[in-house]
Amino acid sequence: MPISRKEYDAMTKKASPPSNKLKNGIFAYVIGGFVCTLGEGISLICERFGMAQEDVKLVVPVSLIVLSAVLTALGVFDDIAIHAGAGTIVPITGFANSVVSPALEFKSEGRILGTGANMFKIAGPVLVYGTLAASIYGAILFISGKIT
Repeated sequence: MPISRKEYDAMTKKASPPSNKLKNGIFAYVIGGFVCTLGEGISLICERFGMAQEDVKLVVPVSLIVLSAVLTALGVFDDIAIHAGAGTIVPITGFANSVVSPALEFKSEGRILGTGANMFKIAGPVLVYGTLAASIYGAILFISGKIT
């Protein structure tokens, strides 16, 4: 039995509780700020131990990716993300979560057809279009450098 657009909208509003945008924004800001502060803390610790600046630039994002992957595997990341929203999803931590979550979800189907085939379902398009955009940008810079 088909329902009208008006009936569907009414059902959707009834099933979806309104969100507190101010509270959600504050949580996203605070948690996102904490992620950035954590990255800066890792950076300062690495520099304190005499690590070269080029190495620090590699260690910080890798550390945040590994930490978020571990928290996802332990089931903690999703609990944090429920309250933090974009505060955890927008930074690099969200990328790690988008790779690890499907991998865990499909691990029962095996390493190749389960984990391997499904772990990039969410992050795959980001990687493909990011790589494509970087290639186009690089080509434009290369060509513009040859022209001037």
